[in-house]
Amino acid sequence: MTPLNLAMCAWVYIMANKPRGTLYVGVTGDLVRRVWQHREGEMEGFTRQHGVKMLVYFEEHPTMPLAIQRVKNLKRWVRQWKLDLIEA
Repeated sequence: MTPLNLAMCAWVYIMANKPRGTLYVGVTGDLVRRVWQHREGEMEGFTRQHGVKMLVYFEEHPTMPLAIQRVKNLKRWVRQWKLDLIEA
């Protein structure tokens, strides 16, 4: 992917609580801040409840709508496909 203006890009990411553990797929405009929020437990809900704090995969997209569509697609994937993506 070509270099982009960081203010305009979006990130799709997968976090886990341990290798091959519980997975969380998300989207953000600020990957560093969002990972920090997960690690510090600032995000209520699934990630805090399951201790999901480890960034295991990320990809950049030029716009938020494209990133959101990618997240929707990834969430429909079976678990093994996500693990294969992470490990590739």
